Amino acid sequence: MTITRKFMPALLGAAVLAAPLALPASAHHSYSMFDMRRTVVLDATVVQFRWQNPHAFIRATVQAGGQTEEWSIEMTSPNNLTQEGWTRTSLRQGDRVQIYVHPLRSGARGGSYVGVRKADGTVLGTVE
Repeated sequence: MTITRKFMPALLGAAVLAAPLALPASAHHSYSMFDMRRTVVLDATVVQFRWQNPHAFIRATVQAGGQTEEWSIEMTSPNNLTQEGWTRTSLRQGDRVQIYVHPLRSGARGGSYVGVRKADGTVLGTVE
């Protein structure tokens, strides 16, 4: 009997026991903090567009009730965004855009990206 065959049952048992430990790593991908049943349209000015892993972000200002609010929009990964036509230069500071988001359930100024309509009419993502 080789060493590999001798220890195979123990290795398989250890792998089965360790598998549940990998589940918490995926928990940060939950969208439970966002109201996925609602879509809000923000008439916004881009403050910053961060093309980064694991998630890209848009920071934007929005005029509301005579005041300026700053919103933080979480996006998917640059790899996924590229498939929708995004590039690292799709948005620039100062761009006027409409951002479609699923808002935070807490009511805080943030949301999950759905789509963007640029001033020239270009659409990235889903806008309705």
